[in-house]
Amino acid sequence: MKIIYCGDVVGRAGRDAVLNNLKNMRQKYNADVIIVNIENAAHGFGVTPGIAKEFLESGTDVLTTGNHVWQQRDILPFLDENKRIIRPLNYPETCCGRGYTEFELPNGKRILITQVLGRVFMESIDNPALTLDKLLKSYSLGRNIDAIFVDIHAECTSEKLSLGYYMDGRVSVVAGTHTHVPTADAKVLPNGTAYITDVGMCGNYDSVLGFDKQAPIDRLCQKYNGNRLEVCRTNGTVWGIYVETDDTTGLAKTIEQFSI
Repeated sequence: MKIIYCGDVVGRAGRDAVLNNLKNMRQKYNADVIIVNIENAAHGFGVTPGIAKEFLESGTDVLTTGNHVWQQRDILPFLDENKRIIRPLNYPETCCGRGYTEFELPNGKRILITQVLGRVFMESIDNPALTLDKLLKSYSLGRNIDAIFVDIHAECTSEKLSLGYYMDGRVSVVAGTHTHVPTADAKVLPNGTAYITDVGMCGNYDSVLGFDKQAPIDRLCQKYNGNRLEVCRTNGTVWGIYVETDDTTGLAKTIEQFSI
């Protein structure tokens, strides 16, 4: 299976960059499935139903989110209604939406896509590793699912690495998001799981994490939080990964980092 994952989409710059390149990405890599993280797509904070629909109607197969998923209140019913968008699995089960989804390709092969939040320097949440253990009791690569994709949305690099090695050999991909900075450690782990600590963002890189630089600089120098963060609207760059899995085992054959 050939999988593309695009990192956190930040504002209009990120939206335009991804949407304008979806067709080219699919053609270049002959991708079977394209997954996009859109948790910062609406002015840098959350996502609206309209933006989510635009991505799905333009060729994205599945959408992931993150800790900002609740910030646009009108997305909540959409999370229940649409199986092609997921929120983090380790939120309480009583939360709206779902923490995983199965996506079926035209050839009948299926990929399980899920996301967990980290806990270091983030909000109190269920244990991501044990939450994944519970989910994976129902799935086994090469037996009843053809690929398993895990997004760990977390601040701490060591937490992401620990989860990658914990999942090694049990899932196809563990891809980190949230910090908006692409890391240089894309690799296939010893037991066959493709891994990267952070895919990077889709947005304007002449910025502070996709936002105009002045307000973050003011906060750094003056501890002044009065200036509103303004998301960049132009000059977006796509950062993502391409992973190819073995059709028999479901484990990764290769992982490639790319930018457009």
